Amino acid sequence: MSTARSAPREPTPERGVIIASLPPGADGDEGLAEMRELLRTATVDAVATLTQHRRRPDARTYLGPGKVDELRELVRDLEAEVVVCDDELAPRQQRALEDALQMRIVDRTAVILDIFAQHAHTAEGKLQVELAQLEYTMQRMRGMWKHLERLGGVVGTRGPGETQLESDRRIARRRVALLKSRLGAVADRRGVMRRERTRSAMPAVALAGYTNVGKSTLLNALTGADVRVDDRLFETLDPTTRAFREEGRAYLVTDTVGFIRKLPHGLVEAFAATLEETLAGDLILVVGDASAGEEGLREQLTEVEAVLSEIGADAIPHLLVLNKIDQVDALSRRRLRNRFPEAVMISARTGENLEELKHRVAEFFADRYVDVRLLVPHEDGGELSALYRTGAPITAREDAAEGVLVTARLPRELIGRFAAYRI
Repeated sequence: MSTARSAPREPTPERGVIIASLPPGADGDEGLAEMRELLRTATVDAVATLTQHRRRPDARTYLGPGKVDELRELVRDLEAEVVVCDDELAPRQQRALEDALQMRIVDRTAVILDIFAQHAHTAEGKLQVELAQLEYTMQRMRGMWKHLERLGGVVGTRGPGETQLESDRRIARRRVALLKSRLGAVADRRGVMRRERTRSAMPAVALAGYTNVGKSTLLNALTGADVRVDDRLFETLDPTTRAFREEGRAYLVTDTVGFIRKLPHGLVEAFAATLEETLAGDLILVVGDASAGEEGLREQLTEVEAVLSEIGADAIPHLLVLNKIDQVDALSRRRLRNRFPEAVMISARTGENLEELKHRVAEFFADRYVDVRLLVPHEDGGELSALYRTGAPITAREDAAEGVLVTARLPRELIGRFAAYRI
């Protein structure tokens, strides 16, 4: 008797309670919307939130003593399995909360790292995630291993040997050094590839923006690629480069990891090799979510600019692209147009205004090119092949007795290379 194979079961979401220490007057519901979305992506069901308004979090337990007691009762009544903090906890704050509640405490950085681990598919992405996780864990090893801070009891470790904690720290440091070395090699390979693209003079455009604003959808719409797109935060971790053509000219477009509010500095460092792809762009398309509302859009753009500045990409020319315009009514469109007059408002999903965006990109690069006529002798056929490899638009070609007559639009930096053939 044959039996039908059952579909794989979705993991059962954990029951979590969100805690946050907010400045006086801050809106708790609005401020925690992003954390709820993070938890949804991490398959955690946020069953309740507990906030406290104070100038700064409690140095020992993050929340004040009274709130900790209230939290203890809340997690017991709701049968919660995990408490999630919207900020990055200091190791001693995390240990104190775990001791007080006798349950698992997870902070914002740990949630983001968990999502990164889910979405890392390439070897490079996995290396970057492991490095970020190790550096995060090393700060907390004392609390994790406090029950093992004793001398080893096997041959070779008796006497004044090292503790389990010291041994694990040493192993972790060695692994961190190895991962950084491997990522350094990745960065070197990326540098070689970027130099090759620079020599070809093919214009490079980088996509930068908040996570889940539709950068991958835009990449697909511009280039006809088939990059995976899901309605989840940090769906794209590994950089993806594709090309599109406009007015006979090819342009490279690179999508990288998205940004987020309070993106931990350690994650920016761990993903430096990926984020450096943004630096390779001649033009950065800063993608914003037009449907996020004026305040939400402002916060997105502020965070994006902060990260771009941190990696040294703030000096590269930017073009603001407001995506998801199909989800915005006519009045909101007018307000966005008044507030961001230079922006291109598009819908990557429906294709609205994509041609305008392509035209704006081509217009940006237009003054970099000069129309030239070249006569390449037949014996210099290799130079003709090199001309084609640059990706420069060839608008006319004619075979003549002396060689090949070519009309092309050359980048200014390549004119010198082919100057001997110019007529």
